[in-house]
Amino acid sequence: MATVKPFCGLRPPRNIAEQVSCLPYDVMNTQEAAQMANGKPCSLLHVTRAEIDCDANVGIHSEEVYNMAVRNFKNMQDKGWLVPDAKPCYYIYAQTMNGRTQYGIVGAAACADYINGIIKKHELTRPDKEEDRMVLTRHLKANVEPVFFTYKAVPEIDAIVEQIIKTEPEYNFISDDGLGHALWVVADAEVVACIQSLFATKVPFTYVADGHHRTAAAARIGSEFATYNPHHNGTEEYNYFMAVHFPDNQLQIIDYNRVVRDLNNLTDEQFIVKLSSVMKITNMGTEEYKPQHLHEFGMYLGGYWYKLEARKGTYNDTPIGSLDVTVLSEHVLDKILAIKDLRRSDRIDFVGGIRGLAELKRRVDSGEMKVAFAMYPISMQQLITIADSGNIMPPKTTWFEPKLRSGLVVRTL
Repeated sequence: MATVKPFCGLRPPRNIAEQVSCLPYDVMNTQEAAQMANGKPCSLLHVTRAEIDCDANVGIHSEEVYNMAVRNFKNMQDKGWLVPDAKPCYYIYAQTMNGRTQYGIVGAAACADYINGIIKKHELTRPDKEEDRMVLTRHLKANVEPVFFTYKAVPEIDAIVEQIIKTEPEYNFISDDGLGHALWVVADAEVVACIQSLFATKVPFTYVADGHHRTAAAARIGSEFATYNPHHNGTEEYNYFMAVHFPDNQLQIIDYNRVVRDLNNLTDEQFIVKLSSVMKITNMGTEEYKPQHLHEFGMYLGGYWYKLEARKGTYNDTPIGSLDVTVLSEHVLDKILAIKDLRRSDRIDFVGGIRGLAELKRRVDSGEMKVAFAMYPISMQQLITIADSGNIMPPKTTWFEPKLRSGLVVRTL
């Protein structure tokens, strides 16, 4: 069963919570981070993207950047921009986008659960990205950004959350991107004990939705700290890491689309002929076309949108074989366009559905890319089935929105 512990969070005072909070580190580049933090000295970006406070010629993974993060993190505590709670708490974090709200429980997940498969994953990780988050955690001795988990909904947990959110939240604001954020502090000892017990008895597994690299890094840091502690007993704070746990029935995965730089020396006509062997192709004209169901794709090529329908034999009923990203990767990107490694090829890029189909059209019309593919999003059930079966999805399969705001709660090790 899943371990989800309360902890003593570091939090901003209510009047500056919006200024401290920020988007996660990996959805922006250095220039964008600097712009977002401009005029906000208390923004957590000064910790998560500390290169914005270093000389421009300093590498983002240099020791100078990590040391700057440590100084800025200490400064935020010294100035009272991050203040510790007096006793272990859970936190309810609500996000609202397009009139739809999802409620997650912020708690400390166990590194051992990740190692033992209680926390299930569906993506591979890259060692270089793991290492970056490991180094930052090692320097800060803190989880400064939460990871995004889900679990199969439990009515008893839902009922507790429903009662809590009837009270006044500690924070409640709309961020610059128009999304709503609210946070409740759950400090009542009986409620805390009940939540912890329900996870321990009703939640056999949790699932990484977003944040595979931070999760893997946290588990590795836990093992590393244990190695260097001669008195290690398993109860230390470094054996846990911060995660927001959302019930699966509140989450929605949106499309994660593909743009390709060239047609592998094929003309448009030659490409369409080859494509027709694996897809039924319908020219939809100049109006954007968004896939309506599984095994259907949108394609933008040469100023026109096409509806693509995967032919029988290109997919099967296995967890991975049924995915549209598998169909496209195996039968189009690999066999026709000769893109063998989606993680490393510079001929392909990935566009989150939050940017809309207009972004696909823009990148093709600009001449940067040659063709774009709009995907039908996978379901939460597909994600859970794949994770339960021990399979790994192809790269860039899931895109969750809204992204978790960093800085509302920080957890020290």
